[in-house]
Amino acid sequence: MESTFSSSAEAALQRDAGAAGLPTPFVDLDRVYELQRVVGFVRDLGCQRVALQFPDQLLGDAGVVAARLEETTGSKMFILGDTAYGSCCVDVLGAEQAGAQALVHFGPACLSPPARPLPVAFVFGQRSVALELCAKAFEAQNPDPTAPVVLLSEPACAHALEALATLLRPRYLDLLVSSPALPLPEGSLNPEPEPLERFGRRFPLAPGRCLEEYGAFYVGGSGTSSDPDLDPDLNRLLLGWAPERPFSSCCPDTGQTRDEGARAGRLRARRHYLVERARDARVVGLLAGTLGVARHREALAHLRNLTRAAGKHSYVLALGRPTPPKLANFPEVDVFVLLACPLGALAPQPFGSFFRPILSPCELEAACNPAWPPLGLAPHLTHYADLLPGSPFHVPLPPPESELWDTPDVSLVTGELRCPPAWKPSNDAGCSALTPRPQLELVESSPAGKYAKSPLPSELFSQIQPTQLQSSPFAASFLSSRSWQGLQPHLGQTPVTGAVSGRRGIAIAYEDEGNS
Repeated sequence: MESTFSSSAEAALQRDAGAAGLPTPFVDLDRVYELQRVVGFVRDLGCQRVALQFPDQLLGDAGVVAARLEETTGSKMFILGDTAYGSCCVDVLGAEQAGAQALVHFGPACLSPPARPLPVAFVFGQRSVALELCAKAFEAQNPDPTAPVVLLSEPACAHALEALATLLRPRYLDLLVSSPALPLPEGSLNPEPEPLERFGRRFPLAPGRCLEEYGAFYVGGSGTSSDPDLDPDLNRLLLGWAPERPFSSCCPDTGQTRDEGARAGRLRARRHYLVERARDARVVGLLAGTLGVARHREALAHLRNLTRAAGKHSYVLALGRPTPPKLANFPEVDVFVLLACPLGALAPQPFGSFFRPILSPCELEAACNPAWPPLGLAPHLTHYADLLPGSPFHVPLPPPESELWDTPDVSLVTGELRCPPAWKPSNDAGCSALTPRPQLELVESSPAGKYAKSPLPSELFSQIQPTQLQSSPFAASFLSSRSWQGLQPHLGQTPVTGAVSGRRGIAIAYEDEGNS
């Protein structure tokens, strides 16, 4: 049955799920997928069962690559596709279900540590790079040969950065080359001095130097892309890079360059807007966006305690990949926070598709933690592990008696005054319980008035706090305000009758509805 609100079942079954990427020519498979290195990885471990994880755009080559590897190594290969969350994360759960002893990850990767120990090899692919064109583009963007600059790239172009640096070093004196932060082999020693690791990359800084001193030249992307904001890897670099330093990108095929300053400004402005929306929110939905990245449970507990301290209600939702139809089932939620890997948290969201904004954990931290540095001074952390205790960027919640909890402010979105939260974190750092704020009683002033002590603004706010509303579950109060509240059992209010036959069929076409 078809109507305005439904379509035929045949149309849904025949719908195109998306075109796969073009298959790689057979002669280029060894180079693109680095099959010799993968064969050495499998033989060194002596694995008999190996999982091969491919993103959607590379699934067209999965069968050929698996057959080549089985023929060469003699091991059984299992293809993993259609991951529950993001294809950039290592699918440890899928590998365990296949009984795999190791995993080979193909395509872009966030390089987040997995939640369970498993030998992993990363193959980013090797995209061709026009070195001469990129070198000329670098010289045009950086006319000062003494200015410090870092060479960055998308993962598939990382193999060409050293060759590009070789062309530039005769002229440029302060050139730094980044490399992917691949996990070190077991038993290997850390290099001395240990390089700085940020944004999924390693930076071999000289002693006494810091990354904030350097500009950036990024090799990657496409010069003909209609929407450059769809690259989460570049987005996290722009958000985390020093705003006062230049940042430019270069297409590896054509050498076309783009100044990314305006794009970085748009991303920071959107971040400021999302922080304001989080401060206005009363109900926060915590989306479990990963189950295979290390410390995700600890991060979820941290975010729940953070929302409690800010006087907000939170609900944990495990929905897989977030989509507008899934999140539309929770109209009582004001904002959602996606707990995912750095690339998953910055995944592109089509404008206007989600009816509520989706934030990253760092934006929720900036909105709920009064000790967090002001926007513009605090770094934008794309990995939730940087917010947890033990990280150099961790900022603990203020003690309950701190005046930071009593500071009111004004919403830049609605223009309304935001009252301080009615709850404070407990003194025990290991306890996630919260203690209620003491409510001050109103004090009548003397008739003379001049001898009466005027309460401070923070005291006035604590006197008028709507604590009765916050003591009850917000979802229940939201449900009571709706016209339709679901099926009502009416226990004891209906007569007892025998069971009768009900409707038969499926919801889209019951048998008694006919074909109309």
